[in-house]
Amino acid sequence: QVQLTESGGGLVQAGGSLRLSCAAPERTFSDYAMGWFRQAPGKERAFVAAITWSATRTAYANPVKDRFTISRDNAKNTVYLQMNSLNPEDTAVYYCAAVCSDYQTARCDYWGQGTQVTVSS
Repeated sequence: QVQLTESGGGLVQAGGSLRLSCAAPERTFSDYAMGWFRQAPGKERAFVAAITWSATRTAYANPVKDRFTISRDNAKNTVYLQMNSLNPEDTAVYYCAAVCSDYQTARCDYWGQGTQVTVSS
C-alpha cells in the first residue's frame, strides 16, 4: 500500500504560480513513476504530467506544456508540480498518483486525496 499526500493548493490570481507537493512515506517511492492529474467540476479526471522514477523523462498534457514542470526528490520521497502562468481553466482538484498503467485514462493503483487549486480571473 502506498499512501500519497498532496499539499500546496490554494487560491491564486490569474498569471500567478503555485507549487504542489506529493509526499509518499514509503522507502519504495523511488521505484515508481509518478503522475499528476486534475479534475474540474463536471469533468473527468485528466492527465497533467508524469515523471519516471529516475526523473530522466517527463511528459505533459498539451494545455500545461511550457507552464507546468514536474520534478521529484527521491531522497525526500516527494514529487512536485510547479505551475506558472495559471489561468482560470486550471481550476481543479489536483491529484498525484503512482503505478499507472494508462495515464490518458487515469488508470492508476494509488491516489492521493487531492488538493484544490482555484485560479481567479
